[in-house]
Amino acid sequence: MTSGTARESSDLRRTRGSGLVIGASIIAAFGGLLFGYDTGVISAAILYIRPEFGFGDSTQEVVVSSLLVGAVAGVIVGGPVSDRAGRRNTLIAVTVLFALATLGCALTPNVGVLVLARGLLGVAIGVSSLVVPGYIAEMAPPHRRGTLVSLHQFMVTVGILVSYLVGYGLSSTGAWRWMLGVAVLPAAVMFLGLLRLPESPRWLLTHGRHEEAHHVLSRTRPPEHVDSELAEIRDTVRAEGHITYRELLGPRYRRWISVGVVAAGSSQLVGVNAIIYYAPTILTDAGFGDSGAILASVGIGTLNVLFTVFALVFIDRLGRRPLILGGTVVIIAALAFIGLLFTQPVQGAVSVLLIAALIVYQSAFACSLGIAIWLVNSEIFPNSVRGKAGSFGIVSHWALNFLVSVSVLTLIGLFGGPSGVFWLYGVLGLFGLIYLYRWLPETKNRTLEDIEAELTSRTERRRTRRET
Repeated sequence: MTSGTARESSDLRRTRGSGLVIGASIIAAFGGLLFGYDTGVISAAILYIRPEFGFGDSTQEVVVSSLLVGAVAGVIVGGPVSDRAGRRNTLIAVTVLFALATLGCALTPNVGVLVLARGLLGVAIGVSSLVVPGYIAEMAPPHRRGTLVSLHQFMVTVGILVSYLVGYGLSSTGAWRWMLGVAVLPAAVMFLGLLRLPESPRWLLTHGRHEEAHHVLSRTRPPEHVDSELAEIRDTVRAEGHITYRELLGPRYRRWISVGVVAAGSSQLVGVNAIIYYAPTILTDAGFGDSGAILASVGIGTLNVLFTVFALVFIDRLGRRPLILGGTVVIIAALAFIGLLFTQPVQGAVSVLLIAALIVYQSAFACSLGIAIWLVNSEIFPNSVRGKAGSFGIVSHWALNFLVSVSVLTLIGLFGGPSGVFWLYGVLGLFGLIYLYRWLPETKNRTLEDIEAELTSRTERRRTRRET
């Protein structure tokens, strides 16, 4: 074979390998689409479910939050299940659960079945939110890992927007069962796509299936990189096996864990899901009609997608800290302004300002705290502990998501209106901002070893000051 022919063959393998990785990432990211759709569609559907079944605020909170209880359980069981059964097989099972739970929601005869079905839907979402980014990260080559993993968050925002559009399109008929049932379609696409995808090479190597791991890498990497990446994965797997959860909570890793948890926690405690789940309800109570409230949510969802794209384009140019911290400042200011607006009758200029403030809030969130949970928890930990350490942040995300969703309507009643609730979210966001300003490392163009050294140095300096 001539050198020219060999080079053409190598280029062809690169192209095919790149196509397989991108295709696998897109199919897996459908889990994010389902995640976003199923969490967002309830905001419109609940406007019609509530009068049909005749329940109040407390039951509405249970209906909405049952998905989040399931999501916490899904995150807890998702790691061990995917470690044992494989990333691909776990995701295939998840798509089946997505479809069955979706049909249960759409065909529910009463509130009890709806709560149960949404709980099972939450389990599917929790598992996918843990396994999808991990599967993509393990399939992607290092130089594309950040972009491809970020497809998950992008698809979440697309799913939320699609749920708003479907809700608005069906609002004239109040067909809430169709709103909930549409999610069967992307679940079917994801299921069929996963059947043709390979298992993660990292999982294969972990289970001693070296030849299969080599085969997958040969299909997705340039020939000259296969052996070196196999060796790197083997070293990482060997190191991970010696790290326990107790060690993660010890002095060496505690600071990293806290940064990941605060990033995830702040993304929830600023109340984003109060807006995703309840914006139509809040706006309807404030004087908007049902269709107008849902249409306003469509605008918010559109900005959510666009500014997520903005973040993905500029995150490697501007850096993590400027986007995350700067966006959080805007979020806090928007929350304070929203709270102030709700002290006035929502009509005329006030209603226009309220929609504008919600748009500013959601746009700032999309390009800051919205990406922080996945980005921070995927970058600040060394390879040897990333999977286990990142799970703390994801569990925090879902647990606090549940806390916000189950309490928002109750808090509105307790405070006598939405103002106090939005001000509370602003104060909680301020606490998160202060902590992240002090401890969040800049990971732009830095190796994991550099990040580790910085966090270790900060922890040692803090411990020294305490001792002296």
